Amino acid sequence: MQLNPPKSIGILLGTLYGIFMRLFIELLDTYNLSSLVSISFMFLVPVAIGYIRVHFEFKSSKTLTKRQMVTIAWQPIFVFLFVSVITLLEGSICVAMALPAFMFFASIGGLLAGFIRKREIKKANSSLLSIALLPILLSPIEVNFLNLSKTYEVTNSITINAPINVVWQQLANVSDIKPQEVPFSLTQLIGVPKPLKASMNASGIGAVRTSTWQKGVIFKEVITDWQPNKQMLYRFDIDPDAIPDDALDKHVKLGGEYFSPLYGGYQLSEDKSGNTILTLKTTVQDNTNFGIYSRIWGEVIFQDFHHSLLTLMKNRAEKSLIATVSYN
Repeated sequence: MQLNPPKSIGILLGTLYGIFMRLFIELLDTYNLSSLVSISFMFLVPVAIGYIRVHFEFKSSKTLTKRQMVTIAWQPIFVFLFVSVITLLEGSICVAMALPAFMFFASIGGLLAGFIRKREIKKANSSLLSIALLPILLSPIEVNFLNLSKTYEVTNSITINAPINVVWQQLANVSDIKPQEVPFSLTQLIGVPKPLKASMNASGIGAVRTSTWQKGVIFKEVITDWQPNKQMLYRFDIDPDAIPDDALDKHVKLGGEYFSPLYGGYQLSEDKSGNTILTLKTTVQDNTNFGIYSRIWGEVIFQDFHHSLLTLMKNRAEKSLIATVSYN
């Protein structure tokens, strides 16, 4: 089926605009004039893409419903992100995290195109140019003057049917983790590596716990508080340059410029039934300017990590207890 030319042009120009801005902003980044991890690229570029798509749709359709403006604005977004993945401009993790925002703001651009079409038909082309240039004009201001860095803590707990001392034994050294021991999760779906093992070079404050994950991801946790059967706290010691580039997308690399865990640790307590409540906390630093959007993704990712690790500890501790009882 042949597409109507204005529709084809809208999809093509929206896609080309997205690719151009992706490459151009990365070029500006080398001169500290812009950044891909910015409001200008993450939110304003999809507004322009959606605007371009709907602007050209009006050249073949005299009227569009709001629903049509919202949904057809997604078309060049999907093509742009698909091209970004197959050309290795972006990895699956960044694309998955960007997709909801891109779709939402592209829809805003589509609605904006419809609004301007109804009120300023003669000025529609100049409005299109202004919206397309807006990310380029605002990006240097944002990068050099806007800093919305945030630090927050993610906490999760699980109840384990085993005494505290049995659970404690699972925390420091974690032997080879079998694939079936880690539940399937959203982070795995988007390409985040799974944990493989953890080992400590000693015990007590100052000891180093080394965690190994898939795709060659290795980082250290330096023990800052060691209270057997009560808590084990640590600070992360991550060298982002030691993490392979193909393991995590560079914009969300652990310990990188934008996204880094700072502190973490396990705490143990006992409920009225004698079961152990194991709590895992991670303090995260977010240096993006995305506000609540990046906070939501940070919560999702680290809660996903926590759930996998806590489930692993629970299953191993309970199996260890059953094996001990059976042996006795």
